[in-house]
Amino acid sequence: MTVNSLQFLFQAIAQARNEEELRQHVIIDVGKYFVAKRWGLFLFERLSPIEGNLPSIVKLALSTEYNPVLRYVVERHAPVHEELVLPPGVWKMICPRSDHGHVMAGPIVSNGRLIGGVGFTRHSDTPAFNAGNLADLSALCLHLSTWMATRQLQSKQFNSANINCLTPREIQIAELVAQGLTNAEIGAALWIQENSVKQALKRMFRKLGVSCRAEMIAQLYSKGG
Repeated sequence: MTVNSLQFLFQAIAQARNEEELRQHVIIDVGKYFVAKRWGLFLFERLSPIEGNLPSIVKLALSTEYNPVLRYVVERHAPVHEELVLPPGVWKMICPRSDHGHVMAGPIVSNGRLIGGVGFTRHSDTPAFNAGNLADLSALCLHLSTWMATRQLQSKQFNSANINCLTPREIQIAELVAQGLTNAEIGAALWIQENSVKQALKRMFRKLGVSCRAEMIAQLYSKGG
């Protein structure tokens, strides 16, 4: 599995331990995958406190009234590039920066709500993003949304004293176990082998000092720590 494969990126997202690692390492690999000049991950709740200090050009870029690419993502919760929503040459009038000559953006969704997005740009003298890029970004946004939902679940429901020893992938497995899924069903949901689920559960049992699935979930959901 090479760094320029979707499967590598799926695994990297699932294994990211925190948001900082996701931003500083995984999204960089995603940007390279799309041969982008610039890239970024944006969460709306992080933008709000500093909105007043943003340069006016950045405020315009983050405005759905001004930016049709952003408006498409907000309204449809789907990835898009500028040539999908604008006639040729119009994007240059909206954003004259040469390193933003081509743009592509996709949504991060949780509980049916848009909570953020990812964006990529290319230089104006390089090829524009295409339908294949959009299909790949759609798959990556699904994995990013799942990662965000898992982290939110961790902070709201699981006992933090117990959950901290588990990896993001193990947290995903624990949540599916809590939903009553079998090892085979968990494997299908996470696109991994059933045996990989079994091995992960063994590691999780050792970390938590339990011997079965029921004990594991009871400990993870306990409030005592």
